[in-house]
Amino acid sequence: MGKNKLKKFNDLESFSHVFQLSLNEIRNGKEFSMKGKWNELFFKNSQPIVVELGCGKGEYTVGLAQLFPNKNFIGIDIKGARMWTGAKQSIEAGLSNVAFLRTKIEMLTHFFSPNEVSEIWITFPDPQMKKVNKRLTSTNLLQQYQQLLQPNGLIHLKTDSNFLYSYTCEMVKANGYTITFNTNDLYNTTGNDPILTIKTYYEQQWLARAIPIKYLTFELAKREQFIEPDVEIEPDNYRSFGRNKRSELNLSN
Repeated sequence: MGKNKLKKFNDLESFSHVFQLSLNEIRNGKEFSMKGKWNELFFKNSQPIVVELGCGKGEYTVGLAQLFPNKNFIGIDIKGARMWTGAKQSIEAGLSNVAFLRTKIEMLTHFFSPNEVSEIWITFPDPQMKKVNKRLTSTNLLQQYQQLLQPNGLIHLKTDSNFLYSYTCEMVKANGYTITFNTNDLYNTTGNDPILTIKTYYEQQWLARAIPIKYLTFELAKREQFIEPDVEIEPDNYRSFGRNKRSELNLSN
């Protein structure tokens, strides 16, 4: 491990707003002390809790926290070295409504109690075109989300991937969820929604390549049974490139 990455991990251990619980600790039955008590023990208020899944560098978590000081935000990712950026930025900005949690998304129920979360943001995830159960909007994961979301809590999907966007629209339709906002070209949609002011590093790359950003919000009503959409969806033709390679391609590709 490089010295810079090691330093970031050491920093995370010292940051009072970053929380971690290892897989071994979970398997051994260790309880997460903040579960069900995020507002009581950490935020010290009763504001709604919003989580961002796969937060990466935490740019969106920090941006949302700055835009909405009347809400609490928790960025979640397994990559600690990336998360360090947002954790550091939130300290420098003096934000008290931000926390970060290092864990796998499949482990969410170990960290949140039922109805503890009001909204979930899913920003630019891997579309997982070959692995349905790993898609962050799959019914497999929605079953987990509804365990911690308040009744009719909101799911926000922001993505460059037409495949994931189309899949999610079909999943929402199949399960009868209520859509509150839907566009396949966010920055050419009229309006002055404050979320338009937040553009992550990778989002700006997609926009530079003239790839439209899709944004979908729906209410996650409680369900006993979930329906996976049985449809053929055209795959993204640029996802075969690695992240570095994709950023090098020019707009004609």
